[in-house]
Amino acid sequence: MDTSHATPASTIDRLFAATNAHDLEALVACFAPDYVNETPAHPDRGFRGPQQVRANWTQLFAGLPDMTCRVRAQVTQGDDVWAEVEMSGTRGDGSRHLARGVLVFTVADGLVRRLRFYVEPVDESGSTADDAVARAVSGGAP
Repeated sequence: MDTSHATPASTIDRLFAATNAHDLEALVACFAPDYVNETPAHPDRGFRGPQQVRANWTQLFAGLPDMTCRVRAQVTQGDDVWAEVEMSGTRGDGSRHLARGVLVFTVADGLVRRLRFYVEPVDESGSTADDAVARAVSGGAP
C-alpha cells in the first residue's frame, strides 16, 4: 500500500477502520518496522516492532470477537495524533470488556512510528474518589 501521501490523521483513521473490521493484515500494515510502543503506567509492557502488534491483536480479535473501538475525540498536531478511545467487546465467558483512555500516536510517511498507550480497563466497582485517594496514599492499588 502506498502511504507516501497519507496524513497523520488519515493514517490513524485507517488504523481504526482496520481494527473495527478485525482486519489483522491491514492493522499491522499501519505500523513502521521500527515502531515503538510505550505504556508509561506499565513500563514493562512497552515493546518494539509490529510483530508484537500482530501477536497482541491476534489474541484480542480471538478473545473479543465482537470488539469495537470507538474514537470519542481526536486531535492532530504536526505528526502527533491524540485519540480518546473506548474499546468494548464480549469475552468468551460472556463477560463484558470495557477499556477507555488516550492513545498518542506519532506518524511519519503514513505509518505509526510510536504510540504512547494510556488505556485501562474501566473500574465499575463503585469506588469513589475518596476511596481511590485513600488507596493511593496507603500504598494500595489505585
